[in-house]
Amino acid sequence: MIAEKMQGLVDNNSVIRQMFEEGLKMAEEFGKENVYDFSLGNPNVPAPEKVKETIKRLAEEEDPVALHGYMSNAGFPDVRKKVAQSLNKRFGTSFHENNIMMTVGAAGGLNCALKALIDPGDEILTFAPFFLEYKNYAANFDGKLIAVRPDTATFQPDFEDFEAKITKRTKAVIINNPNNPTGVIYSEETIKRIASILEKKQKEFGTVIFIISDEPYRELVYTGAQVPYITRYYRNTIVGYSFSKTLSLPGERIGYLVIPDEAEESERLFQAVTIANRVLGFVNAPSLMQKVVAECLEEKADTGYYAKNRDVLYDALQKYGFGCIKPEGAFYMFIKSPTEDEREFVTAAKKHHILLVPGSSFMCSGFVRLAYCVAYETCVNSLPGFEALAKEYSLI
Repeated sequence: MIAEKMQGLVDNNSVIRQMFEEGLKMAEEFGKENVYDFSLGNPNVPAPEKVKETIKRLAEEEDPVALHGYMSNAGFPDVRKKVAQSLNKRFGTSFHENNIMMTVGAAGGLNCALKALIDPGDEILTFAPFFLEYKNYAANFDGKLIAVRPDTATFQPDFEDFEAKITKRTKAVIINNPNNPTGVIYSEETIKRIASILEKKQKEFGTVIFIISDEPYRELVYTGAQVPYITRYYRNTIVGYSFSKTLSLPGERIGYLVIPDEAEESERLFQAVTIANRVLGFVNAPSLMQKVVAECLEEKADTGYYAKNRDVLYDALQKYGFGCIKPEGAFYMFIKSPTEDEREFVTAAKKHHILLVPGSSFMCSGFVRLAYCVAYETCVNSLPGFEALAKEYSLI
C-alpha cells in the first residue's frame, strides 16, 4: 500500500532513533540514572536566558497577528538583514538580506538547496563518515549520494578518492564542519584543497559544482579552534545553518541558508530555494522563532559544559585503551571498535547499559559514535562500564 520509496525506510528505520527508543525502555526497567544513553545528539544544555526573555517580551509587546502570521517565503526582511550583518561582522563577508533565506532548521534548508539544484540522476558527494539522513535527502529528489572515504587516522578527506569520484553528473558536495560523528574540524588547508579540486573539475567538465556547507555545530568548538567560512574560499557555495545546537533549540526548527552574490546565477538560485521552501511544504520558517533568534545572534549555549564531558570521557577512554581522536568541535566522539564488527561491540555495551551508535550508520564501519551532550553525571557513571568493556576485549 505505501509508496515503494518508503518501504525500505519503514523496514530500516534510523538506528539512532531505534537506540533512543531502546534507551527509554531500559530507563523504565533499570532506572534512568542507571542507563547511559549516548545515542542521540539532543542538547542537554538549556538555551541562553536571553532566548526565554525575548520570547516572553515578543509575546507581550508585538502585534500577535503580525508576529504569528505569514511573511515572505524567505522570511522576515528585518531578520534576514540582521543575520547578514552578524555574518559580515564575524567573517568579513558582504552579505545582505537577499542572500539569506530563513529555514525550518538545517534539514529544511538542505532539502531546499537540493530541490533547487538536483535533477534525477545527479550526483551529490559527501565525506564519510556523515550524517545518515544526507542519503535520504538526496533520494528525495532522485539524486545519488556518493561517499568519499576518509583517512581514518585523521578523518580528513581522502583527496585522491574525492577527485576520482567527481563526474559530469556531480552537482554538489556536502560538507559538515565541525563533523558529525567525529567532532573533527576540516582545516583551512583542507577547505582550500577541496576548493582547488572543484575549480579544476568545473573547468574540465564545463559544469557548475556547488559546495553545500552544513554548519549546525559551527559555534560548538573547543580550545580556540577555528572553522573556516567557506564562502571566502569557493564562490559556488551554499551555507546551511541551524540554531538547534548553538542555542539549544532543536525542537524549534529554525535556521537559514546563505546564497552569496558570487555564486553562479545567484539571484535565480535564491528564487529557486525560496520557491522550494514553499513547494516542499515548509512555506516559511517559524515566525516567532525568526524574531527570537534575530535578537540572540551573539548568544550561544555553554560549550564549557560539553568540554567538561568531552574531557572526562576522552581521558578515561584513552586510559582504558580505546582509540579515538579528541574532538575539536560538536559533541560527538568516534571511537574505534575493539572488534571488526562494531555492531557486536554495540551489543556488548548494552549489557553495561551503555547505548552507542554503530559507525556503519555513518558509512564508516569499525567505529561507534558517542554523543556526549548528556548530564556530566551520566558520563562519570558510565566509566565503570567502559572499563569493564575494555577488560572484556583485553584492551587493559
